[in-house]
Amino acid sequence: MDEEYDVIVLGTGLTAFWARRRSPTRPEPLLHDSVPPTPPTRPPPIIRTLRPHSIPPTFCAHSGADPVGPLPWRGSSSSVWVSEPALWLGTHRECILSGIMSVNGKKVLHMDRNPYYGGESSSITPLEELYKRFQLLEGPPETMGRGRDWNVDLIPKFLMANGQLVKMLLYTEVTRYLDFKVVEGSFVYKGGKIYKVPSTETEALASNLMGMFEKRRFRKFLVFVANFDENDPKTFEGVDPQSTSMRDVYRKFDLGQDVIDFTGHALALYRTDDYLDQPCLETINRIKLYSESLARYGKSPYLYPLYGLGELPQGFARLSAIYGGTYMLNKPVDDIIMENGKVVGVKSEGEVARCKQLICDPSYIPDRVRKAGQVIRIICILSHPIKNTNDANSCQIIIPQNQVNRKSDIYVCMISYAHNVAAQGKYIAIASTTVETAEPEKEVEPALELLEPIDQKFVAISDLYEPIDDGSESQVFCSCSYDATTHFETTCNDIKDIYKRMAGSAFDFENMKRKQNDVFGEADQ
Repeated sequence: MDEEYDVIVLGTGLTAFWARRRSPTRPEPLLHDSVPPTPPTRPPPIIRTLRPHSIPPTFCAHSGADPVGPLPWRGSSSSVWVSEPALWLGTHRECILSGIMSVNGKKVLHMDRNPYYGGESSSITPLEELYKRFQLLEGPPETMGRGRDWNVDLIPKFLMANGQLVKMLLYTEVTRYLDFKVVEGSFVYKGGKIYKVPSTETEALASNLMGMFEKRRFRKFLVFVANFDENDPKTFEGVDPQSTSMRDVYRKFDLGQDVIDFTGHALALYRTDDYLDQPCLETINRIKLYSESLARYGKSPYLYPLYGLGELPQGFARLSAIYGGTYMLNKPVDDIIMENGKVVGVKSEGEVARCKQLICDPSYIPDRVRKAGQVIRIICILSHPIKNTNDANSCQIIIPQNQVNRKSDIYVCMISYAHNVAAQGKYIAIASTTVETAEPEKEVEPALELLEPIDQKFVAISDLYEPIDDGSESQVFCSCSYDATTHFETTCNDIKDIYKRMAGSAFDFENMKRKQNDVFGEADQ
């Protein structure tokens, strides 16, 4: 225990695995302490559900056996404390930062107190475990099918096809271990009904969301956004991207309140209306991202991994095994050691791993975070697709705040047996929102009404935490709790913010391209 790490990671969230993407040393196997958990397994190979043109070859991965073979697991305590210069505590988000740090030559140790991947955002299987988790002792009825056919995400989120997380996955080549499927629809709520989100000129003219004259104005707005180039003033049309507010841009095109609602919340994916009085550049770029993501695959801008989000941290773990990351599940964290206000190590079962930096989720440092609110999530099992979605096997529905007299949006995401997360003919829909009253369940009633009839509900109300400082003095960097959104863009913003605080410079995809060596760490070509 006299060796020192650059970074220790607590937890196996997506934030953590990124930092351990590559180690500067020769690849070593993943190591586990105490009783080794069952190695991550996947169902037998399936027939590929993606059409050849749906996902480019660089984004498709094997759907069967792990190409690098099973992970080597070891359980002796003498083998786990090896020299790796960074410490991570936590899972799912923590996994991403862990990879980035290794690319930068950091030595990383990754620990998680849980015997499974994903932490609070894990995928639960079999279905019987989900019932136990929510204290439904009667268990699932026979109509739910085989329990092992279910993989239920506690905090489901979709990936924007051209978004930040997809770029991170492509960069780390974790996609070689995963299969993704395009989400079949993106919808917005208006006046008690749901409509497909129009994001192109053609869809704008065909949409039932707007009247004839509104359609023309919205089409002009979309043409302006599509042609906008922040480096070409000729495309500004009198708009200053650094000073003109988004409210003024909407006024310029004479857009009505309903159009403003679905543009800001279903296209730009804002959670509140605070953006209206901010410079318009960020919003324009968000709308362009939505349109570009939609253009890649057609049905919607969103992707979702087969077998659920639990596959993401497992994919990073496989990659870590190849590149020498040291990883421990089922490893208790007794104390975080501080000296002169700075972190120097983590104590576990009488031993201390020393480090220079620590990354973790809020559960590991309750004295260094503050409560920022609550979020309610209701997992609903259905035997039918959601009405008015063209019988889509997967979709997202956003209910803008103004449509239901709230301060924040309500989100619905639905996946199904088509993603290998439910029994045949079954659907999983999750309604979520930020809690604003003393009766959270009533707040999501507009969403639940869209899902009726519901076979079974699982209600979870979680506290939202954020760090009380930026970690620059203590070198303890904490992620924020997962918000109510059903996409990963806010999570990626949190990841990039932590990276900037740790490294002192902003994360740049172009400057982080991996060296030209293959997955087995061979020399540069």
